[in-house]
Order: sequence, then structure tokens, then C-alpha cells
Amino acid sequence: MPVILQTTLLLMCSNIFMTFAWYAHLKNLSDQKWYIAAIVSWGIALFEYLLQVPANRVGYSELSLSQLKILQEVISLSVFVPFVMFYMNQTLKLDYLWAGMCLLGAVYFIFRS
Repeated sequence: MPVILQTTLLLMCSNIFMTFAWYAHLKNLSDQKWYIAAIVSWGIALFEYLLQVPANRVGYSELSLSQLKILQEVISLSVFVPFVMFYMNQTLKLDYLWAGMCLLGAVYFIFRS
């Protein structure tokens, strides 16, 4: 499997865990103390790190650090928008499109050389 595809898939899975660790407690644990939410989030974040660290190691074998970071940011937004819409039941905003367009510009500039 090509390095870029392997890295992308691992980062996508990692970002799913990251997004849930960072934001799902706002919906599911809002009636709990903040430290309970923090402990649960840390537990979820462990799985994020178990995917993110190998993703970056694999990716760094062929990609620059800047390319890895921009790739992660694009994946992060790609995971965040469906999460906001389907899990958190918030409406799609046109600002997500504009943010995505800015990230596409970043991808172009960081990968063009």
C-alpha cells in the first residue's frame, strides 16, 4: 500500500477518535463533573495516539513534516464536519466550505514542489 494512502487512512481513523475525545463529552457527559469528562476523553485519546504516532512515522518516511501537518489538518476538517452535523446535530454552514477551500490552497502550496 502506498505510503500516502497508509498515512491518510491511519490519520483518518486517528482523527475520528480525536474528535470524539475532544467534543463528544459536550453532548454525552455534560451532566458530569469536568474531570470525569477529562478522564473519559483521555481514554479515548489513547486510541487516537495509537493510530496517530504510526501514521506520522509511516508518513515521515516519504513526506515532509509540513506536508504531514497540512494533510492532518485537511483530514481533521473532513472528519469534524460530518461529526458536527450527524453526531452533534448542528447545521452545515457555508463557512465550512470556505475553510475547506483555504485548506485546499494550503495543500496545493505545500505539495506542489
